Amino acid sequence: MNFYLDKVKNCAILYDLYLSQSNAMEDTRMHDFIYVTRAEAKSVRDELYEIIREVHEIVRPYFTFQIRPVGSSGRNMITYDRKSNIGFDFDFDLEINDDKGKYYPDEIRHIINNAIDRVVPKYGYNHCENSTRVLTIKKVNTLTCRILHSCDFAIVHNCKDGRQQYIRFNKKNNNYTWEYQGKGFKNLDNKITWLKVNGYWGELHIYYIDKKNSNNDSDKHSRSILVESVNEMYQKKSRYFF
Repeated sequence: MNFYLDKVKNCAILYDLYLSQSNAMEDTRMHDFIYVTRAEAKSVRDELYEIIREVHEIVRPYFTFQIRPVGSSGRNMITYDRKSNIGFDFDFDLEINDDKGKYYPDEIRHIINNAIDRVVPKYGYNHCENSTRVLTIKKVNTLTCRILHSCDFAIVHNCKDGRQQYIRFNKKNNNYTWEYQGKGFKNLDNKITWLKVNGYWGELHIYYIDKKNSNNDSDKHSRSILVESVNEMYQKKSRYFF
């Protein structure tokens, strides 16, 4: 227990130092991500759940789905960039209940996309952006053109062997296919639990936000950066235990 408390205290000190260094470097970096508090995120999260509920009712004649907050939004690690016009973002998995395979991937994606587009305008969001892995909605301040917040929806299927598939949009060929998630997603929850139990949760917060600040790939979303951060830190720390 003392070991764990010492780790937490050390991480708090490191994070304070990181923030002070971040402020000093603020003018030279492209990004300046900081964490959003639970209170700041709650009203947006509640609104997104209401949107998802309405979407679910629209698609119910075709299929149902289960929802799961994932990535940073599922672990109280939501961030926003103080140096850009992009607000904080959320990530949800929509697990489709279509065990009989009645619908093709493109049909599922279009049904979900159309339903979201029907619901979100009244909440002040733009229509869906259709990217490779996810559907994205954004709420924009029309006066300042600043993105207040956004949400990524991945359409997934959890396999019996523990792996996960998602519907991938191949823009070049303009088609949709079920694809397996990369190896980095395997046993991710177990790795996160291990980092927490062994006192590295605070360090992971620092490592993750540092990776976000150094990321220049606009196509790399928060979920992927978090997966990278967890795997890299787990590999680095666990070698001292096994």
